Amino acid sequence: NKKLNIADPTTGAQKLYEIEDERRMRVFYDKRISQEVEGDSIADQFKGYVFKITGGHDKQGFAMYQGVMAAGRVRLLLNSFSKNNTRGREGSRKRKSVRGCICGPDLSVIHVIIAKKGDNDLEGLTDRQCPLRLGPKRASKIRKLFGLTKEDDVRKFVVRRKVTRPSGKTFERAPKIQRL
Repeated sequence: NKKLNIADPTTGAQKLYEIEDERRMRVFYDKRISQEVEGDSIADQFKGYVFKITGGHDKQGFAMYQGVMAAGRVRLLLNSFSKNNTRGREGSRKRKSVRGCICGPDLSVIHVIIAKKGDNDLEGLTDRQCPLRLGPKRASKIRKLFGLTKEDDVRKFVVRRKVTRPSGKTFERAPKIQRL
């Protein structure tokens, strides 16, 4: 069983699909991260969709790493700022196993995003909206989001969220605006 994790950037939703037939996943083989794949060849429900590969994991859980032109696993010397490496001391480096960015049969999960929407809606993915939990904190980014001018008061437009305590008390939380 191969898994296909599809995310929709326009709605913010994502869903995990299990593809039973191994042959339907062959369309991904020898494709790299950020290449596009037609959805018709995967399943009938994805007719007209175009997916863009964003990553994946092999059967042992090693993540695909952009820029490593290999279909298998390699051991790289990663510094403390590179992804897939937990921050150590400044200047420290660590040799870690990462998977190359070329898709192959050893992948258990492939992560894709919807590049072009197809004919019909996918249930639980393109038919629902997932609003952002947090809004911007910086004053200039709040102005940009709501199309405000310098004269408008940014404090009235900050994104608030309702929080309920275990005691049943409900209140609103908002970030402290920076660069007012």
